[in-house]
Amino acid sequence: MLERLNEAMEYIERRLDDGVDVAEAARVAATSEYHLRRMFSALAGMPLPEYIRRRRLTLAGAEVLADRDTLLEIAVRHGYGSGEAFARAFRAMHGIGPGEARRTGATLSSQSRMTFRLTVEGSSDMRYRVVDKQAFSVVGPKARVPLVHTGPNRAIIDFVRGIAPEDLERLEKLSDQEPRGILSVCDDLDPSRAEGTELDYYQGVVTSAAAPEGAAVLPVPAGTWAVFATSGPAPEAIQHLWRDVFTEWFPSNPYRSRPGPEMLRTRLSPDGSEADAELWLPVERDGS
Repeated sequence: MLERLNEAMEYIERRLDDGVDVAEAARVAATSEYHLRRMFSALAGMPLPEYIRRRRLTLAGAEVLADRDTLLEIAVRHGYGSGEAFARAFRAMHGIGPGEARRTGATLSSQSRMTFRLTVEGSSDMRYRVVDKQAFSVVGPKARVPLVHTGPNRAIIDFVRGIAPEDLERLEKLSDQEPRGILSVCDDLDPSRAEGTELDYYQGVVTSAAAPEGAAVLPVPAGTWAVFATSGPAPEAIQHLWRDVFTEWFPSNPYRSRPGPEMLRTRLSPDGSEADAELWLPVERDGS
């Protein structure tokens, strides 16, 4: 998997000036575009489109300082339709406009080319199982919230705090299959997974029962799920689980992620310091 991912990175590098076709990069990596975006974001710590943008602006920065072509020629070569759009993007990355950078020989930022290697640490013994589930529904309160990569998501925290405890108690009685109990469910994420993009967040249950009046319903078709379990200090144990699934488990197993809701069941100790958690991710076998 890592070898094919690095071949996709080589393809991206060759096509920076001509326009990167992410679907073609996924074909080179022998996986789906959805999984490539997920894998890259988890491994690199940034969305794939952001990496491509930063690599283009790194090359453009070197050309600006070289002072051989006009700024408009450089802008067009790197996919910008106008000098103004190029100047905005250039300033966002380098902290200075291209004209001023050329005049002053300013210090610019650089996004290094990425390659991926497997580091054997022997520190992670992941507990997982693969489950085939029939169609079901996620039922419960729903909110549209921004994606936050690090730190608390205040929108989710405020949303959950606004749900009456008695409503959650009634909702929990509808849970009639795995994963049982009240869940945190994320769906309809932007493919880029960029900071600030929006997603649907449910505080709900998995059920085959009819939804109560006013509750949101997310129908989920039959499919395969990888289920990961962890326990330890909260929230670090859960954060580390998400990290390890995408940086260790997917590269080492014949599965890839597929579109669908991501479900997390968490049980906290009485003082909130420890957590037992199950993470359910929709998957399919590579090549399926």
